[in-house]
Amino acid sequence: MVEKRPARPQGGSSEAPQDGLVCVGLIGSARGLKGDVRVKSYTANAPEMSAYGPLTDATGERIFEIKVVGKHKDQLVVRITGVDDRMAAEALNGQRLYAARDRLPQTEEDEFYFSDLQGLNAQLTDGTPFGQIVQAEDYGGGPFIEVKSPGHGNVLVPFTKASVPVVDLKAGRVVLDLPDGLLEPGEREPNEG
Repeated sequence: MVEKRPARPQGGSSEAPQDGLVCVGLIGSARGLKGDVRVKSYTANAPEMSAYGPLTDATGERIFEIKVVGKHKDQLVVRITGVDDRMAAEALNGQRLYAARDRLPQTEEDEFYFSDLQGLNAQLTDGTPFGQIVQAEDYGGGPFIEVKSPGHGNVLVPFTKASVPVVDLKAGRVVLDLPDGLLEPGEREPNEG
């Protein structure tokens, strides 16, 4: 779901979901012999992931009816209808789970789904066009946006109020106030030649 900026992940993936779908989880390894799987939830309240109704794949064609049956470390343990053994569960490892956008809670002011940020144009504080957001992600060190910039390649920008002071979904843009040194090349290690 969402939280105050920083935004709540959709989960980074090169697969483009069907319009109207938001990634809410990622199936991990099998747990036990009866078909249960571990799921990394991208929702603010992980156990409520099953409240969004049947989940789907990115195309919306494959449906997953889930029931949360427990928790293992920072992941949910989920039972999926029709997945009755370990082999079937292992075959789902890496499968992203999507919910229909209209089933998710509305965002509040200064809250965003990561999927809302993808594709937005990025400009600098002086109005100079910088690029386009190709993804937003949070791997645990804090959320960031990846901006594809014609002059700089792909640039990772912290998704904080200081670095991204303006998010205007209606206008399809964000304003970037890039931290000092972000675009400067890193120092090479002595053995890198």
